[in-house]
Formats: sequence, structure tokens, C-alpha cells
Amino acid sequence: FWLFKEYFNLSVKDTFKTWSVMETLISVLGLAGVLLLNTII
Repeated sequence: FWLFKEYFNLSVKDTFKTWSVMETLISVLGLAGVLLLNTII
């Protein structure tokens, strides 16, 4: 989180918003992938 903030030179508020959206997308896509694999296997 802090490395991401410093690398992109963002404020804590902006970093938190970006990080939340990114983590939500990763979670949803991961869940969709697992459910898809579950139907195949």
C-alpha cells in the first residue's frame, strides 16, 4: 500500500480509493475464476 502510494506519488485518500477498487476487482475476478473452474472440474 505505502510503496504503491509513494511510487505513484498519490495522497493517502487517493491511494485508498484506488487500492479499494483494485482489491475489489481482484477479489471478484478470483471468485469468478474459482466458480468457473468448479463447474468444469
